[in-house]
Amino acid sequence: MKKIKVLHIIKSLGRGGAEMLLPETLRLHNKEKFDFHYVYFLPWKNQMVEEIKEQGGKVICIAANNNLSLLSKYNDVAKYCKNNKIDLIHSHLPWSGFLSRLVYKKTGIPLIYTEHNIQERYHVATKKLNAFTFNWQSRAIGVSADVSKSISENINPDISVQTLLNGVNTQKFNRDEKEASIIKKKYQIPQNALVVGNLAVFREQKDLISWVKAFKTINQSMPDVYGLIVGAGPKKDEIQELIKAYNLEGRIILPGLQTNTVAYLSAMDIFMMSSQFEGLPIALLEAMSIGCAIVSTKAGGVVEVIKHSKDGLLCEIGDIEKLADSCIELLQKTVLRKRLQEAARERVITAFSLVNMVNELEKCYIELINHNRG
Repeated sequence: MKKIKVLHIIKSLGRGGAEMLLPETLRLHNKEKFDFHYVYFLPWKNQMVEEIKEQGGKVICIAANNNLSLLSKYNDVAKYCKNNKIDLIHSHLPWSGFLSRLVYKKTGIPLIYTEHNIQERYHVATKKLNAFTFNWQSRAIGVSADVSKSISENINPDISVQTLLNGVNTQKFNRDEKEASIIKKKYQIPQNALVVGNLAVFREQKDLISWVKAFKTINQSMPDVYGLIVGAGPKKDEIQELIKAYNLEGRIILPGLQTNTVAYLSAMDIFMMSSQFEGLPIALLEAMSIGCAIVSTKAGGVVEVIKHSKDGLLCEIGDIEKLADSCIELLQKTVLRKRLQEAARERVITAFSLVNMVNELEKCYIELINHNRG
């Protein structure tokens, strides 16, 4: 049987949530039925490349220095599609989406676009370009009901918009106490110490400045607690300066970008998110699958995942005091913390299985391919 050739197009293959999802879904796809290709444009953001190749994906970088340079590469991508007989394109995030729509106009290859954020949070130029080109594709997917609603209200497209919730591989993301012990030893964290953590790109959206401010309050109440923020990004220097100003060096640890995120998440007792906005964050689902108790702002799709006091504790965006107080409550109340840790993992297993997500994606691929051939 001839395999269906799917090309994923994404701006980078760094360690963002959308990027990290690609090798995870590839692990579970039916490789007897599908053949997967990946095109990206920022050569310095390539952390996911080897993992994708290990799973049998074919990866090519068509180098671009900026967004406009990226758009100019659409003829190169169209040529790649022709040479490799691509049957369907699946693009992610706005600028790769814009390029993919130009390829769609040129080639007629069915195109699915996954939207990971609400329209209101995009730069005005990005938002307008998204609205202008949105119908130049076969179908759009919103990663949460909030994202799909935002598309409907801001764009009102003629094409179909399907909500398909992000998922997590619950077998892979399972707490590993041995790995947690190694991480604690590496960063000189006492084995019995409680750890509040996060895993994020250090950018404005994640509001890690508020995270550090909340941890300062936590530290004042419970000085034996440690902080662990895994990741990197443009806000790193500002975050480091604030940690130094608060005299929290050695108490809040910044290990940088890491590939073995299971180990670092396993070292966390509480996963605290201070985000200003989100689609449906992969890191949150992974932390829940590991069995971290969740404390988060009510950012976007987070409220579709977490029911307050049932699966975790929620507060309003920007409420640093409530973030800190919620963490302190869980740190002090062992029974409550353990209950929410168990509830978080159960919630992911029940509602956010990556297997279900992959199955729905494959149905979508086949439906569009059959429609195009018919």
